[in-house]
Amino acid sequence: MSEIADKPRRRAGRRKSSRSEKLIRKAHIADITQLKDQVLQLKVADAEQVGRIHAAVLKILSEIGVVLEHEAARTMLTAQYGCRLGNDGYLRMPPDLVERALATVPREIKLYDLNGNLRVDTSNRITSYCPGHNCVRILDRKTGALRPCTLDDIRETAILCEKLPNLSMSCSLGYPSDIPAEDEAVETVRTLFEHCSKPAAVLAHDEHIQSRILKHLSDLSGGYDNLAEKPVALELMGPISPLRLPNEFCERVINAARHRLPIVCYPATFPGMSSPISVAGAIAQSSAEAVAGIVIHQLTEPGAPILSGSAVLPMDMRQADLAYGSPEYMLNGLGAADYFKSIGVPSWVGAGCSDSHDFDAQAAAEAGANMAIAALAGTPFVHNLGFLSGGRTGSLEMLTLCDELVGWTNQMAAGCATDADSIAYDVVKRAAPDNSFLTDCHTQDRYLKENWYPSLFERSDADAWLEKGSVDLRGRIRAKLSELLD
Repeated sequence: MSEIADKPRRRAGRRKSSRSEKLIRKAHIADITQLKDQVLQLKVADAEQVGRIHAAVLKILSEIGVVLEHEAARTMLTAQYGCRLGNDGYLRMPPDLVERALATVPREIKLYDLNGNLRVDTSNRITSYCPGHNCVRILDRKTGALRPCTLDDIRETAILCEKLPNLSMSCSLGYPSDIPAEDEAVETVRTLFEHCSKPAAVLAHDEHIQSRILKHLSDLSGGYDNLAEKPVALELMGPISPLRLPNEFCERVINAARHRLPIVCYPATFPGMSSPISVAGAIAQSSAEAVAGIVIHQLTEPGAPILSGSAVLPMDMRQADLAYGSPEYMLNGLGAADYFKSIGVPSWVGAGCSDSHDFDAQAAAEAGANMAIAALAGTPFVHNLGFLSGGRTGSLEMLTLCDELVGWTNQMAAGCATDADSIAYDVVKRAAPDNSFLTDCHTQDRYLKENWYPSLFERSDADAWLEKGSVDLRGRIRAKLSELLD
């Protein structure tokens, strides 16, 4: 396992540190110990609106139905649970069956690291952050070239996930192009856990690859029972829009339920191309598809851990390009989060991503905006950190920036406490006459948690910045990556 301790850099002839600088350096250390409970929340849909969406979900499943390709699941649903298979090939699910299945979904999911430590707990009010997983290219952190992802890139991503303090999980960012197709998913999982102890988000392409991944996870955990008791991975899977549950997806859902391995069940939906273009319409259809998968999952093993969320991916209709940096992406994500929360299913939302092809001002602007919004979603997970090119390119520079942004957004989402100690009347009474606020015990006790101190963003005066070489944000991030990885 890689070391996670960072060595402080020393500069020759450095001027004596001021007291404020010492406080900031101490805050950097304190900042990585834990994230704050999140209090603020932005709602896209209120109770009446999510009620309408749920009514639409039930109506889609009972009157339109889904194409269920898995014969055994289809037989079970029609023979035992009152589902109807129409001449059009669509299986209709009665609303009461859907409601019964949703009622058995556990309200919390817990994930552990390889040392048995709890890393993710959806029952608390602290969001967990995770990179993305399906990029076909990597933005080379040294040359800036766009190139195919390799297994060595997966290794570097895993090491970085271990060392970035605000990431709760690891994920691959990309597919290793130098590994045979039948082995790349398994080797990706193996590499992630060889270089990172944190729980991982993993992806199998079919039930056979899933079986191999499950076996590896079982070996790491000391058996399937231990894996179920303290899961170290979250498997990603979903139906195909519009309204189709393929055979391999159903096999993976059933296998994961039987092993009680946590999964994310969500489709990739393209508004205007594979679902309605409207936000509410896209959420309703994609949620119906996800709920259909949840029904199969819970009927297989009631109470098995599962979460969902939005993978509604807006398209720029001028060129049919994905628009991860768009406001619609966040609207769909937050709206779906509101819906799944209302029906008791843990969820996640995407952020930390951009449509820019380079790690530039657009990438930083879009990531900053959607990370701040995601922090207000009230979901236990935020994923897709590190995406460029509308999810087609992975960037370690972007991932490092997102780790910094987690600190900013978490500080903001913690809100404003109004207890007596925070209102601080006694402090005003004590410190105002001689303006001794800086040395007051109230300031000394609280400065680390009341303010967020960046480790990468620039806050010095211009002369100090020039004296240090006027390095821009990309330069500082590249220096940090070199320090962590080279």
